[in-house]
Amino acid sequence: MTLDDLRRLNLREVGNWPTAPRVGFLAVLLLVILGFGAFFDWKDQYETLERAKGQEQKLRVDYAEKKAKAVNYDLYVAQLAEIEQSFGALVKQLPNRSEIDALLTDVNQAGLGRGLVFELFKPAVQERLSDFYAELPINIRITGSYHDMGAFASDVAQLPRIVTLNDLAIGSEKGQLTLDAVAKTFRYLDEDEIAKQRALVRQKEKEKGKK
Repeated sequence: MTLDDLRRLNLREVGNWPTAPRVGFLAVLLLVILGFGAFFDWKDQYETLERAKGQEQKLRVDYAEKKAKAVNYDLYVAQLAEIEQSFGALVKQLPNRSEIDALLTDVNQAGLGRGLVFELFKPAVQERLSDFYAELPINIRITGSYHDMGAFASDVAQLPRIVTLNDLAIGSEKGQLTLDAVAKTFRYLDEDEIAKQRALVRQKEKEKGKK
């Protein structure tokens, strides 16, 4: 058949068409029906497949991360042990409540041992509490030579317990050097104090959540 013959075919008379165009039309119609059917029937399955592919990719990433952790497990264990050891060493440098008086005496003796004169040595009335330790500021004023003050700072740094010198201010008064500072020492809280601190934190979080 020629192209002109195909143009003259009437869709309302498909049954009367010659065999070749009729078979071709039916084939096209069948493909269209199958296409629509596949689209509506397979659409949900296709979406499920895409979700499964995404989940597969996520699982692959999770597997790779867990595999890397498993491979480095011994290293992580060693690092954790090192951290715990370092933390334990730091905690040992924090005195308990009963040792604070002795520590204050050590700080005072460190100054006197260098020939310094304490004009002020005043521990704060109230400690500043944190999660597992308490901070005790001590306002101090000492007079003496610059060399002796430097030696005193070095002696304080070498104390077996943690003591820091903060807010340092050096002045000259009547021909002598004067050092004003805030010495801070720390102690670890006992179990009852830690429990109270945690309860206080939880209470504050509840109050914050209600606002």
